[in-house]
Amino acid sequence: MAFSHGKDSTFTIDNSGGTPVDITAYIISVDFPISADTAEVSTMGDSSKEYIAGLKDATISVEGKWDSTVDNTLYGIIGLTGTFSYVPFSGVTYSGECIMTSYNVNADIGDAVSFSAEFQVTGNVSRA
Repeated sequence: MAFSHGKDSTFTIDNSGGTPVDITAYIISVDFPISADTAEVSTMGDSSKEYIAGLKDATISVEGKWDSTVDNTLYGIIGLTGTFSYVPFSGVTYSGECIMTSYNVNADIGDAVSFSAEFQVTGNVSRA
């Protein structure tokens, strides 16, 4: 089994002009949950609940160290749809379209200025 270290991950997002920008150098974490809805179809006489599969969903949460370069990219895409590419380890790439739904800049007297951003994936996620 091949394991990989998180330090080797990469994340790219389109800027407001539609050009892919690699923001890996500013990121300290990426969270990429993928889920599927279910619909209950149990009926009278069933002794256990029954379900059918529904629509898939995915979001992306990114945290990092703030810099004016990454701020120029992220601030400019709030509410816009763009292409993302996430490589958690060599040989696997998740990509698709997403909408940036939030951007937070955090300054704390005891730490470096940081940021977090949330993206809602729209449509299918490709895995290559």
